[in-house]
Amino acid sequence: MEQPIISAHQLHKTFRNGQIQVHALRGVDLMVARGEMVAIMGPSGCGKTTLLNCISGLDDFDSGEVMIEGTDLRTMNDRTRTTYRAQRMGFVFQTFNLLPVITAVENVELPLLVSGVKPAEARKRALAALAQVGLTDRSHHRPAELSGGQRQRVTIARALVNNPAIVWADEPTGNLDSKSADDILQLMRQLNQERGQTLVIVTHDAQIGNLCDRIVRMQDGQIIDDGQAHLAPETEPAALVAA
Repeated sequence: MEQPIISAHQLHKTFRNGQIQVHALRGVDLMVARGEMVAIMGPSGCGKTTLLNCISGLDDFDSGEVMIEGTDLRTMNDRTRTTYRAQRMGFVFQTFNLLPVITAVENVELPLLVSGVKPAEARKRALAALAQVGLTDRSHHRPAELSGGQRQRVTIARALVNNPAIVWADEPTGNLDSKSADDILQLMRQLNQERGQTLVIVTHDAQIGNLCDRIVRMQDGQIIDDGQAHLAPETEPAALVAA
């Protein structure tokens, strides 16, 4: 069996606010196969976003182990982890996180420039990423001149411009109308199938879950169903990407 691209074992995370302690993660185990598209679902406050932040290296955890592409996150210092995220990961958030004073193509090329790519090559790759999400004609517009769905497409282009191994998404359709949300969902599934990238998506949206290979369900800081039981035992999860 191929080594999972993401492996978390016995993850614990506690938030402290004065005398109050919130156990956000309680011994979470999770494995994701390369090329899989996985939804993490559950009620508000169940630990979905905390789990995504911990396994993507955005946040520290109290105990446990996270292996990404065979490397233990806890063996990386902050600089190494930041560089690894820039080179091997993409992020799509509900709030878009676009810089308002620069154009779509400038937002998309930013991670490349930070990674040391020469400006001419960064611009070429950013324009290609925008073309892939259907925004060639909006490349020189600023975020305020774009619709919500278009801004999320820019975010996806930015997440994909480095050709990352893993794309993390936290409520990617949360701020969109139903038509824009459906377009973004179909785009993410298409990109997953065409490029074979691993997608891990935190969502409340059952429509997203239905498009994914697997739904991981959380409650009270624990995974209560990892979705594996719904897969045919003789079939690798990654093989279902094109299904």
